[in-house]
Amino acid sequence: MKKLILTSTGLQNPNICKAFLDIIGKPPSKIKILFVPTASRTKEELKYAKKSKKELEKIGIKLIKTINLDCKLNYDEIKSYDVIYVCGGNTFYLLYKIKESGFDKIIKNFVSAGKLYFGVSAGTIICCPNIKIAAPFDNNDVGLKNFRGLNLINVILSPHYCEADKKFIKNYSRKSKIEVIPLRDNQAFVVSGKSGEIIQ
Repeated sequence: MKKLILTSTGLQNPNICKAFLDIIGKPPSKIKILFVPTASRTKEELKYAKKSKKELEKIGIKLIKTINLDCKLNYDEIKSYDVIYVCGGNTFYLLYKIKESGFDKIIKNFVSAGKLYFGVSAGTIICCPNIKIAAPFDNNDVGLKNFRGLNLINVILSPHYCEADKKFIKNYSRKSKIEVIPLRDNQAFVVSGKSGEIIQ
């Protein structure tokens, strides 16, 4: 069964935190997290990645391994983890590194095995059919030309939504012919099996 929690800002909302623990179904002290802050390159982005890690520690999770996708990985190294947690930052750089390292295939195998993928901001967008919605907000400084995402969901999520984005999202959805779901900072798109729902 496919399990995804896709957020704007991580575990700040207690309802998202509850859904996270319910889906995993283990005591926090026994949960193993693979933590991926690769998209966080600037001082500001790294600050949020550290905050995400502290949120995990705050709920009692101690088994956290950090990787940065700077080398090839294989699924056997990853399959013992309960969660792949991918932080926010630059969406284009993140997708570039994920595909370069082969981590895209690992994520798909991990999710197919019924394990939980947790995304924050850029880590959320890469799960969509494509990542073009990030263009007004992130600089494509790696010259990425293939914007195809991991396609783990069949809608586009737009994190950090505010009313000022309403017109842009409406136009984007019309042009791309794919449903766009806006996500506010206190919301998550939770997939359990085939269906998805917003938690707030």
